[in-house]
Amino acid sequence: MVNRWETYLKEHKSRFLNEMLDFLCIPSISSLPEHAGDVQRAARWVADRLRAAGIEGVRILPTGEHPVVYGEWLHAPRKPTVLLCGHFDTQPADPVEQWSHPPFDPVVRDGRIYARGASDDKGNMLIPILAAEAMLKAEGSLPVNLRFLFEGQEEIGSPQLPKFVETHRELLTCDLVFSADGVQWSEDQPSLLIGLRGICALRIDVRGPRADLHSGAHGGAVQNPVHALTRLLDSMRSPAGQILVEGFYDSVIPLSEADRARIAAVPFDEEAYKEQLGVERLFGEPGYTVRERAWARPTLEVNGIWGGFPVEGIKTIIPSEAHANISCRLVPNQAPGEIVELIISHVREHKPVGVRVNVEVIPARADPYLVPAYHLGNQFAHTVLEELYGKAPYYVRSGGSLPVCSLFLDVLNVYTVSFAFGLKDENVHAPDEFFRISSFDRGQRAYCMLFQRLGKEG
Repeated sequence: MVNRWETYLKEHKSRFLNEMLDFLCIPSISSLPEHAGDVQRAARWVADRLRAAGIEGVRILPTGEHPVVYGEWLHAPRKPTVLLCGHFDTQPADPVEQWSHPPFDPVVRDGRIYARGASDDKGNMLIPILAAEAMLKAEGSLPVNLRFLFEGQEEIGSPQLPKFVETHRELLTCDLVFSADGVQWSEDQPSLLIGLRGICALRIDVRGPRADLHSGAHGGAVQNPVHALTRLLDSMRSPAGQILVEGFYDSVIPLSEADRARIAAVPFDEEAYKEQLGVERLFGEPGYTVRERAWARPTLEVNGIWGGFPVEGIKTIIPSEAHANISCRLVPNQAPGEIVELIISHVREHKPVGVRVNVEVIPARADPYLVPAYHLGNQFAHTVLEELYGKAPYYVRSGGSLPVCSLFLDVLNVYTVSFAFGLKDENVHAPDEFFRISSFDRGQRAYCMLFQRLGKEG
């Protein structure tokens, strides 16, 4: 028996696609001040689209910078309340000359929609709105209570969102959170994201003489800041890849056998991976597989180092200063603030003689996040994905960070389940970003199935 919402989705498929194309025309680039008005325009578009879907209480709420859009439908007594989240801001389109067409003039070609924001996250975040409309218009109601929260600042790290969520915690009260920002494993293989690494970052400044010195006149008499910096950086990690900062691993929760089994169950071709990256050999912390190191172990990486005369040719100087940026990816139970303090202590203890060293904390910061694999929300998502794809999802982690997940857990005491339908090859943040129409359609069905499942068993 075909659900009425399925018929509705088919009948309105062309309209939904045209609406997404209209949405993608808005250059809502949150990082560029000249596009602040476009972010506001995108917020109005989302608010209008929620109202058209039949969502109530829709409002655009200020944050101090880019706004959020809120809406709700709360007429399913004794059923769970689900918060659906995503974002309507985009990355810049640079380098524009590498696009096959203007980035905010969407093009449909070969079953794909090409535009900045198509996959990340406008196409994905529109999906649950359309699913809710299909159920409301075709069935007359929803089987579950819904709240919607779409933000306009995710691509700049959501700086105002923590205060906003704290201030509006009663408005956002829910039993589960589902995020429409993310990916599936492949076109024919679903996945469930259960872990994200956190992040902290620092800059180390090493200063020696008040100005660059002639290396012939002064070489051998003073400490070279570049040498000092490289020695300091080298003291932080062993040749095998283990982090040597005292206390760095103390709070790390060891991987269980079940954790390692879930990671090992996801196919991995090491040779293909090396070929993809263009490296002859992989490297990392001993005792762990490549995937374990990339998904579930902490890191300390030098992101950049500069000082002296870095261009082609030679300039015989002792540089007056040298600098490096460091970032650490963190795993459950590691606190960004504590790791920063450990690194600062390490720098003080290992400071080479003859230079002055300063450490500045970089604002990039997010807590690590891990949702229990068999959490109720994952069980609902697993059932829907298995029915939709005909196979069970992989349970995966991400080496990257998504601050909103730990934010909702800390403030609302609710886990976030990733339920989105982008794919990893869709050039997110790069020229010629695209979103598959098949994923756009599949996602609408998936959310309707999820709402049904939540209403039936929640």
